[in-house]
Amino acid sequence: MQKAPWFVVVTLLAVSGCAQRGNQPLAGSEQVTPTPGSGQSQGAPGLARAGTQPLFIITCNRNADVVHYDAQLAADGTLDPKEPVIVYWAMLAQDGRRKDLNWIERKMAYGITIKPDPSADGFEMTIVAAPQRSITVRKVGSSVRAELVIDGRRAVLESMYIDASDGLIGPIVHYVGLHGTDVQTAERRFEKIIPR
Repeated sequence: MQKAPWFVVVTLLAVSGCAQRGNQPLAGSEQVTPTPGSGQSQGAPGLARAGTQPLFIITCNRNADVVHYDAQLAADGTLDPKEPVIVYWAMLAQDGRRKDLNWIERKMAYGITIKPDPSADGFEMTIVAAPQRSITVRKVGSSVRAELVIDGRRAVLESMYIDASDGLIGPIVHYVGLHGTDVQTAERRFEKIIPR
């Protein structure tokens, strides 16, 4: 368990989908995601578009809606240099439809900044609300994956889970869980980040 300055994660909840909006909260505990490169987004069949591969998702205990991060491929199978990663909602707490992020969600919470990273033969990406955690997006064989350090080891990111509850002035984030697979050993990796 690591304490980290992820205070901005509160923004994720306060302005977007993890804030309870009269939707059904998720039953049970944390959920883990799709296998990167599987070509299908877990819990949202049919939402992934042709020419994309799932990278990871963000889930929350407050409702069933899920934020998806998918790699977008060019016609030759390489990462699309114009838009290598797309981000969208799977509105599972409602009717299951796919929905684009709104302006606030893109600028303050789930949006990304991404730039080419020749040293990794891919792209360097950060989520707007968590710029201190750099994610490398690159193609390995026939699949594309998102890699970052989880619990001190380089791992393929599969999901982020936000645990929160209601507070007097908005949601209170208890922790963020990072789930992935170690790049070298293929062991499961988990890191719990507690906002200060």
